[in-house]
Amino acid sequence: MKKLINEAANYVDEVLAGMALAHPEHYKIDGPTGRILRRPDAVDGKVGVVSGGGFGHIPVFAGYVGDGLLDACAVGDVFASPDMNPMLGSIEFANTGKGVLCVVGNYGGDRMNFDMACEMAEMDDIETAKVIVSDDVAAAGPDEAEKRRGVAGFVLVTKVAGAAAAAGHSLQEVAALAQSAADNVRSVGVALSSCTVPQAGRPTFEIADDEMEIGMGIHGEPGVRRGKLRPVDAIIDEMMDMLLADKPVSKGDRVALLVNGLGATPVEELYLVFRRAKARLDEAGAELALHMIGNYATSMEMAGASLSILHLDDQLEKLMKAPANCPFWKV
Repeated sequence: MKKLINEAANYVDEVLAGMALAHPEHYKIDGPTGRILRRPDAVDGKVGVVSGGGFGHIPVFAGYVGDGLLDACAVGDVFASPDMNPMLGSIEFANTGKGVLCVVGNYGGDRMNFDMACEMAEMDDIETAKVIVSDDVAAAGPDEAEKRRGVAGFVLVTKVAGAAAAAGHSLQEVAALAQSAADNVRSVGVALSSCTVPQAGRPTFEIADDEMEIGMGIHGEPGVRRGKLRPVDAIIDEMMDMLLADKPVSKGDRVALLVNGLGATPVEELYLVFRRAKARLDEAGAELALHMIGNYATSMEMAGASLSILHLDDQLEKLMKAPANCPFWKV
């Protein structure tokens, strides 16, 4: 393992400390165990929006604390869900009387702990709601869509939720708009190399130098096909075929496209990915209303990329383009 770290056991806390030192206007560490990253001050008069999950995916989850995005985030160890307490603490911080929406990736630990945190919050008369993000088309078929993992589509759902809250919508309205985004986003990824969890000290999985795996999850979960590495256009065609088969586009449909690096892919290669993905959308007659290219949901130093398509209506497009400000995303 070659990493710029001190002790592996201190990895998460030292990264959080660095984030808070670098961006004190956006991030403050809170909670008895220091596993809440939150805005410096709560924002009165709006619905709170929180999230949480395992570390190792920066900017997901904690990086998206900021104006028009999350108010607070519960932070776990690398690829491990935080326990209920920082989730409850995040909810308590974000609540200013309008209720709190929890945006949750579809992972067992995250769902279970947020369920308990919301129950505890409700006992203290804090109204809560949850939206589960399950956008990875490689994880299950359409008839079992509720089993799909949450991957980079989480970023787009978070943006919609944060913008809806900032616009002054009620908790029920914010939850409905975020659910609409979750229902209309599809993602798929391709991995070229493994990630290495610091505390494990070895690659999470083995993949040959001349291989790729379509549909691999952001923790190294198995994909749907492993084969020889192909030219980027052929890879993106296969991924776009999966996305458009699951939720087709028609002529004139407006979409947002997220081309996401997994941590070790040069940005130049992400532009190659975008080039082909946009061509496919053009061929299908879709109108690209918004595009994002960069590292938005990573998996340590995994090489590869993911594509996410959010099918827009007028409300979702307006919210995606609404102001937002955090160190990793400015609109």
